[in-house]
Amino acid sequence: MVADPMDPFVAIDFEIANPRHDSACAVGLAACSGGQVVQSRSYLIRPPGRRFTFTGIHGLRWEDVREAPTFADLWPALRGWLVPARFVAAHNAKFDRGVLNACCALYRLRPPRRRFVCTVELARAQWDVSSAGLAHVCRRLDIPLRHHDAGSDALACARIVLEARAAGWRLR
Repeated sequence: MVADPMDPFVAIDFEIANPRHDSACAVGLAACSGGQVVQSRSYLIRPPGRRFTFTGIHGLRWEDVREAPTFADLWPALRGWLVPARFVAAHNAKFDRGVLNACCALYRLRPPRRRFVCTVELARAQWDVSSAGLAHVCRRLDIPLRHHDAGSDALACARIVLEARAAGWRLR
């Protein structure tokens, strides 16, 4: 039996406190195998500073995360999600890869080398959508979403990949 190049994969979504990419304050993950989501989880993260300028987007404040683990504290768990994955999916993958790399650099951690699949690009190519924003793609595909909730965004991203796979998309 030939291994499926799509299995397993993980979808990831970060929320950040402010414009600094190393200010992650939440992360959501959804692991997929065999054409389905097999596990999902979100974590709050205590960023390295108290400045929150994106509260209006995701609703998180310093008070919500001040007792949460730092990215370095969470790294063993996050790494456990990423290492088995053949690829990582993210909606606007450049952003999420940048946050992952910036947080790892801040704490002198080495991120696993994994290919990132951008579901913005995937949705544009697969369904020729006029707007590839996460909320728009989820409406088009009838995927539930609580936008800017890291866990919901990661789960939605995973479902976009699964929908594309069911429609014939293959990782190249």
